[in-house]
Amino acid sequence: MPHISLSTPLSDEVVENLRIGQRVLLNGILYTGRDAAHKKMMELLDRGQELPFPIKGQVIYYVGPAPAKPGQVIGSAGPTTSGRMDAYAPRLLALGLKGMIGKGKRSPEVLKAIKQHKAVYFAAVGGAGALIARCIKSCRVLAYPELGPEAIHELVVENFPLIVVNDSLGGDLYEEGVKIYGTR
Repeated sequence: MPHISLSTPLSDEVVENLRIGQRVLLNGILYTGRDAAHKKMMELLDRGQELPFPIKGQVIYYVGPAPAKPGQVIGSAGPTTSGRMDAYAPRLLALGLKGMIGKGKRSPEVLKAIKQHKAVYFAAVGGAGALIARCIKSCRVLAYPELGPEAIHELVVENFPLIVVNDSLGGDLYEEGVKIYGTR
């Protein structure tokens, strides 16, 4: 199966054409955020303030990158478990977030919000953080520097390899995989 090349920001039309199991090479800007940053973003929204980045059409990568070694843009940048962001994801999807990148299954509430708001959940390969980092061409802290690696970073990526795990039609690669390959 060939890779599909996509660029951020993502449109409804692009997202609606993605299907579980498709391999994607993502290009453009990604924003990072883990649970501490998500909590701070919710506090901003609760106070009626704007988020630190324009959320419409954007993609959040659930990662806390390791510090860069001399001569590198970023250190190891593997995905973290997405479930820790499940309490926050539906609200961000309602505001126009189009994609999330992480590893692991999502809650029923997030799956419903993905379908309702025409979004997508991608998996990045866990354990391959050093290889993934090669696709990151620039990195800058955008908000919450006090959170260290969990700050919100703006990443520019090139041919960032992903797999569509949950699509806008309600497809779930984790469930399909069990049906196809699972044993009782």
